[in-house]
This record gives sequence, structure tokens and C-alpha cells, in this order.
Amino acid sequence: MPSQTSKSGAGQHLWVTYKGRTGPGRGKKIVLVSGDEEYRSEEALPLLGRILAARHGFHCTVLFAVDADTGIINPENQEHIPGLHQLEKADLMVLFTRFRELPDDQTKHIMDYTNSGRPILGLRTATHPFNYTRNPGSPFAKYSFNSKDPEGGYGRLVLGETWVSHHGHHGKESTRGVIPDEVKSHPILRGVRDIWGPTDVYTVRPLTGGDPQVLVQGQVLSGMKPTDVPNASKPTMPLAWTRSFTGEQGKASRVFCTTMGASVDLESEGLRRLLINACYWCMGMENRIPERSEAGIVGPFQPTFFGFGAHQKGVRPGDLAV
Repeated sequence: MPSQTSKSGAGQHLWVTYKGRTGPGRGKKIVLVSGDEEYRSEEALPLLGRILAARHGFHCTVLFAVDADTGIINPENQEHIPGLHQLEKADLMVLFTRFRELPDDQTKHIMDYTNSGRPILGLRTATHPFNYTRNPGSPFAKYSFNSKDPEGGYGRLVLGETWVSHHGHHGKESTRGVIPDEVKSHPILRGVRDIWGPTDVYTVRPLTGGDPQVLVQGQVLSGMKPTDVPNASKPTMPLAWTRSFTGEQGKASRVFCTTMGASVDLESEGLRRLLINACYWCMGMENRIPERSEAGIVGPFQPTFFGFGAHQKGVRPGDLAV
């Protein structure tokens, strides 16, 4: 599959682009924004981008948290994600960041997109994408995850929830996705079976505003294997849902969010197919979702287990081109 990387003036690769050739997504641009310290979004989003490009024809550009001096991916750098200007021409933003405090000119690209009426897909820590501690006077500080106005910051305002707590026992109880009978005919769920991942279920309060619809409930399993029995003492929580968001321009956006999405979660074909279908739905292409979307892994994929400080060292975006 053709791919290319963009370069800075110093010759460093700062993001990676996967060009789709044929498929329903031809002519549509998806920008996938990574940047979290724990769940390896810098591994998950390149895989998702490769699948969407190679198997569905979308033009996918993946952005990363990088060290400005070296061009090396460093998800612990909360203050730099180059390439966000590419959101200006995006048809879909896929967001997977955690506690970022970007320069105002970078955050502005995210908020301009968010308010434009174009669709948004959020994964895992996208419910708490910002945390302003260094520059509380920023006009974007109000979008911190613990903001009072708007309550819950960006996550609660746009996606429907912010960070609350771990519902499952982190690192000891995994997640089974359960599809309620009443929504099984939803196009996002077409062909989706057997959703499981080692990350735990997040606490999600009742979703309000934007006409939310829960598509998948998260069931806490008693261990870290897909065959482990449910923990009967813990009720299910919303795991994936849709809603709408109307921003400052008065235009309604389609929104999909899931609290799964770590790179190891994406070993689940059911989860990959859910995300692929959600991309189609977000862009109003639900009539193009087949009975069983192609969700096979493209390129090398050996996900790093989640954890702080666990990211692969010395990797540049250009190394992820295939």
C-alpha cells in the first residue's frame, strides 16, 4: 500500500500518511490524533489508519506527540502534536489523547474542527483529552477534564463523559462488550461479534444531551482472559455510544465514543470492525457498511501492553510507514 511521511525542515518525519487506492472511502480524509501516556495510542491509531486506507480506501494521516528537537515519538510529552493544521481539510477526526496541554495555536485546530459540524470519533482517554496545569490562563483551559464550566470539560461536553474512575479493577479485570438486543440492527454493529479487551471498564455516568444511544455495554470480567466469568458484583457500564454535538457555529456533529481502544484491545477483530463501521457512520456513509467489514490487520502489529513508561523508545513517525 502506498504511504508517505511528511518532513520538517530538519528532515525529521513528524507524521505518517496512508493513502488508500480504492474503496468506499476514496476521496475522504481522516486525521487520527494520538497522544496518551498509558494505552499506546501511538500504536493503535497507525494500525487503524492502515486498515482504513488499505481495505476501505480512506486517506489517513496519523499525528503523534513528539519531541520537537529529535522528532521521536514521546507520548509523555504533553505539549506538542505537530500537524494539527491538517484538520482543516479533514472529513473525520479520530481523537485518542490524554491530559494534553498543547500550545494554544495547536489546540485551536482541534477546537476549530470540533465546532465545525464535522464528525468526531473518540477512543478511551479521549474522554479526558486536556488538563491545563501549566497555563491556566489559556482560553482553552476550560476544556480540562475537571472543568466546572463546561462541566467535565471537552469530554463531557463533546463526547458525553469525562474521566470519572476505573469501574473494573485496572490491570486485573478485563472487558467484554455486550450488545443490547434493542440496538443490534444499528449499522455500526453490522457484523460485529465478540468484543473483548484486557483494558478495564471505565465508570460512565448517565449520558446527557445530544440524544445519546448506547450501542455496547461493558461487562467486567473477573480476570484478564476472554474466558473469565463476569464479576457479578459490578453492573455493566456504557462502553460505546453515539450522540450529537452542536458547537459554536451552530452545526450538529455526529459523535461516536468508546472507552476501549488501547493497542492491545485492537487485537480483537470485533473491536476493529466496530471502529471501522463507526468511521463510516460518523461520515454519513452507513449505507456503505457491508455485512462484514474487512477488518484484517495490515502491516506489522505487535502491540505493547498498556502501562506508564511502557512506550517503545526511539520510534519516529516515519518508521511506521508501510
